[in-house]
Amino acid sequence: MQFKHAPAAVSAVFDDPNLVSAAGLVPMLRLARSSALDELAQSRLSVPTDKGANAGGKVMALVAGMLAGADSIDDMNLLRHGGMGRLFDRTYAPSTLGSFLREFRFGHVRQLDAVASRTLVNLASAAPLLQIRDGERVMVDVDDTIIEVHGYQKQGASFGYSGVRGLNALVATASTSASAPVILGQRLRQGKTGSPKGAARIVGDALATLRRTGVAAGARPLLRADSAFYGHATIGTAIKAGADVSVTVRMDPAVKAAIATIPDDAWEMIEYTDSIRDEATGQLISKAEVAEIDFTACRSRKKAERVAGRLVVRRIPDLNPAQAEQPTLFDTWRHHAFFTTTNTDDMDTVVADKTHRAHAIIEQVHADLKAGPLAHLPCGVFTANSAWLVLAVIAFNLTRTAGIIADRVGRLARATTATIRRTLIHVLARLARSARRITLHLPEAWPWQNAFTQLFTITHAPPPVAAV
Repeated sequence: MQFKHAPAAVSAVFDDPNLVSAAGLVPMLRLARSSALDELAQSRLSVPTDKGANAGGKVMALVAGMLAGADSIDDMNLLRHGGMGRLFDRTYAPSTLGSFLREFRFGHVRQLDAVASRTLVNLASAAPLLQIRDGERVMVDVDDTIIEVHGYQKQGASFGYSGVRGLNALVATASTSASAPVILGQRLRQGKTGSPKGAARIVGDALATLRRTGVAAGARPLLRADSAFYGHATIGTAIKAGADVSVTVRMDPAVKAAIATIPDDAWEMIEYTDSIRDEATGQLISKAEVAEIDFTACRSRKKAERVAGRLVVRRIPDLNPAQAEQPTLFDTWRHHAFFTTTNTDDMDTVVADKTHRAHAIIEQVHADLKAGPLAHLPCGVFTANSAWLVLAVIAFNLTRTAGIIADRVGRLARATTATIRRTLIHVLARLARSARRITLHLPEAWPWQNAFTQLFTITHAPPPVAAV
């Protein structure tokens, strides 16, 4: 592509009051209102003083800024250009929104948690966020991540397990084989906090939210987590809430002793990195093998709190790169084990291992959030940053819903937030008024015109007529 005009023939002037750079905010905020986000925030948030007035409108403004790409308080100026004031009411100044967030305390963050969970339940009723096939489970994944911050002004920031200064965000997601993840629960913690701290409450809240959506009514959800969450608090909470677990275990003496009792003929090859199939026999040739053995977790607890299940073990050869050309006298292996309460009839050893490895999908959610509102935490006040995380989760779930509504069977249904923002939100439009109506004139031949039209039409449909 080349520029077709001489430089002297082109100029730039910021003087059009009828242009907006993010026309996609119109259907997005209609979707947010249909999920009662503003009403829930207005009725449940009790932020004090005049800074907490009109909480519903301020929450909507903060979420709208995040949908448009804001990752700081100053970026909320995205809402105050061109014809945005003609399209939306109460486009607050960034200073007003920052003052609102800084008034939050822990109780207000928990109130906002309740708003986020109820908004997700309403979104799930508007679009098939979690599509479950016959015999399938909903996968609930829990993991934490460090959000790096800079300077000494951030409350709670410290050096954690990652070795960088930051704050710790714990997130719980739900997904299926046919649906991209949505976020069920979240919590911001100090940077030095250990991964399992408070995980039991997040697991309980997440499973309660999933249950209220009604999508997992026919099958037990499966909680997946890494070894940091292997303990009675997390496992016991999940089982009490009606879920099965699949949690990586630490190589303690009890686990090593159980692995040593697995017979040699119990190991089965699996499809793993660089695995191939023999063209003649069709058998899988792989360096990875799996086996399982009955196991009881939480043995140090009293008898009523012990959990019976299976220990699924994956082993791969432990090779010394310095002696790769010289074979050893006997094979040595590296073992990776996880504990699961799933039934063998539902998931055999190979399926259970493959299902557990898919837990890595939550890392994509972490990356998605950090590529948007969580690029950095914008405030020095810890509770304000906690509220910022909850608002980022609400924006994430809104974009996930919009992608499904706009393109249910296409790639937008599983697209990242950045893709949704680029295709459906950041659409330039010119406002035209006639007969008390506003028309958005959008770019001709926009590649995602059909998806945008679908989203706009559905979100602007009149409410259903109540049955008499």
